[in-house]
Amino acid sequence: MRAAVPVESGQVESHGVSVTYEVFGSGSRTLMLMPTWCIVHSRIWKMQVPYLARHFRVITWDGPGNGVADRPLAAEAYTPEAHARLAVAVLEATSTPSAILAASSGGTNRTLSLAADHPDRVDGIVFVGPYTALSPESDPDIAGAFATGDRDHFADVFMTAAFNEPHSTKAVEDGIGWARETTMEVLLTAWVADGQADLDAYRSMCSSISCPVLIVQGSDDRLTPESHGRALADAIGSNASLLLVEGGGHRTDVRDPVRFGLLVRDFVDRVVPVPSPERRWVRATSRPRRALFLSSPIGLGHAQRDVAIARELRALHPGLQIDWLAQDPVSRLLEIEGESVHEASRFLVNESAHMTSESAEHDLHCFQAWRRMDEILTANFMVVHDLVEQEHYDLIVGDEAWETDHFLHENPELKRSGFAWLTDFVGWLPMPGGGEHERVLAADYNLEMIEHIDRYRRIRDRSIFVGDPDDIVPDDFGPGLPSIRTWTEQHFDFAGYVTGFEPVDDAGRARLREELGFRPDEKVCVVAVGGSGVGGALLQKVADAVPVARQKVPELRVVAVAGPRIDPQLLDRDVAGLDVHGYVPHLYRHLAACDVAVVQGGLTTAMELTANRRPFLYFPLGDHFEQRVHVPHRLRRYRAGRQMEYSLTDPDDIAAALLEEVDRAVDYIPVASDGAARAAALLADLV
Repeated sequence: MRAAVPVESGQVESHGVSVTYEVFGSGSRTLMLMPTWCIVHSRIWKMQVPYLARHFRVITWDGPGNGVADRPLAAEAYTPEAHARLAVAVLEATSTPSAILAASSGGTNRTLSLAADHPDRVDGIVFVGPYTALSPESDPDIAGAFATGDRDHFADVFMTAAFNEPHSTKAVEDGIGWARETTMEVLLTAWVADGQADLDAYRSMCSSISCPVLIVQGSDDRLTPESHGRALADAIGSNASLLLVEGGGHRTDVRDPVRFGLLVRDFVDRVVPVPSPERRWVRATSRPRRALFLSSPIGLGHAQRDVAIARELRALHPGLQIDWLAQDPVSRLLEIEGESVHEASRFLVNESAHMTSESAEHDLHCFQAWRRMDEILTANFMVVHDLVEQEHYDLIVGDEAWETDHFLHENPELKRSGFAWLTDFVGWLPMPGGGEHERVLAADYNLEMIEHIDRYRRIRDRSIFVGDPDDIVPDDFGPGLPSIRTWTEQHFDFAGYVTGFEPVDDAGRARLREELGFRPDEKVCVVAVGGSGVGGALLQKVADAVPVARQKVPELRVVAVAGPRIDPQLLDRDVAGLDVHGYVPHLYRHLAACDVAVVQGGLTTAMELTANRRPFLYFPLGDHFEQRVHVPHRLRRYRAGRQMEYSLTDPDDIAAALLEEVDRAVDYIPVASDGAARAAALLADLV
């Protein structure tokens, strides 16, 4: 799922070559992100578009040779002059008199040509990893790989060199995928066109650039080494400034998206300033105590426990103002609970919708889906950044707010307040189907996290595990990496599980059943699949089991809860004994009142049932490492639930299992009910 949707798109043509453009955002200032060499297309800017489009009008377009553009095999279609003509056509088609340009690598020559030939169209330029004819330095491995004529081999070598910073697996994979959208013949044609520069003419073109220029150059750039950036700055002269990124590779806009986005925003503000809105600064001693809660939107369990923690925190700090940066479906629960959802939440890109888009029938490859959410995570961190830049908070509580934790460690200078990290699992774990490749990837992500924590311990003022040490899986983070349990015990405080409610006894359950309209003579089964949009197939399979089960237990009543993101109308509702509901606030009350339940493998519903000592079946999603490893480990410790496989069960199997469980006496280990208070106590001194 894309993090930003264009408000306008179209095609332009020049000299028989057609290309496609997209426009994002709005405003009086326009930023055009130029195409680079055709080994990639405009999606290379995906980490920048969502943030910049909140501040400016942004135009992207696919140059000839890749993306949604023609792939001619004539060198003249790829010259800087040809690209400049296409750029002007895009500006005219979008009614853009002038723009600030951003360009990278092979897009440098094309952008210089546009600025030199049409200076009235260009207000300023940002170059990142520029390739110029002014420096002869290049990587011989790249030339050797190109000479083989094997596109896939060349793409692998090229992208590994382009993203040579540690932990760059996703950027490399993206680049290889985009390279495979074109052909070696196209790449060769464009390469020839780029190699025809006349040095004297090139220097003259550079010296004619009259607009402000910012050059961002990685010191470890293997494709266009430091000499390229320095030579370009010298050739342009006093209008150019050079920013050297120590340790940076070729595309720091991709590998350091937060810093680059802020650099571009500040550059545009300097080059094309606009009147600043009224601002207010409150003296530190006059500020009220404020906390900002970031609650993961992947399901609703995080929000319920966070509300419970927030209430306990207010009890310790009366008058504490708590804001929530939240998206659907979390925002629905918060509004019901009377919490304050900050207006900046409207800028968040919906992570739950992304996870739904990545799911199959009863399968969600959570780790890979999370990796493919990189542009969304970046966009959402920038919302957090802009908010805390403008408003004062004493504490940010991030309940599995992965993007905030990650980018604060990548940009430690951006930390402005206390930061507490909450999670109920530690460690990305590979699924068997992913093979050796996924084992390597998961270990790399775990290693990056370990390195972050070791290098910048000051980022997390508290790391709180929602559970007990025995709830942590005994696995390692990867080959040669620490034990997850040992490492977590060394780096986390433990709050115990947070339910947010007091378990009910038999008398309380009877009263609750009466309130919910459950008759004493009914056997009530609640079926719930959480707050995401994944789980409709399980709901339907259980619905198909109802007639079979009712043949033996006529008093069985099945309450199916579709949740906030599954349309209840999609289920077969014409089944005797089946009630279908959409979103049910305070679902834990239904779970406490039932005789038996069927759930996915999510931790929240399973632990709510465990706390209330209800028998239940749970069906972990396929390829979902948390539901298939972390959650079952914890449930086994509590001796709770009966794990089943969706792909191996039919409605008859489910009916039989329900009837076996419905009257079973459980011997679960009790779930402590003071987790929220313990978590709040760990946070109290941070505000």
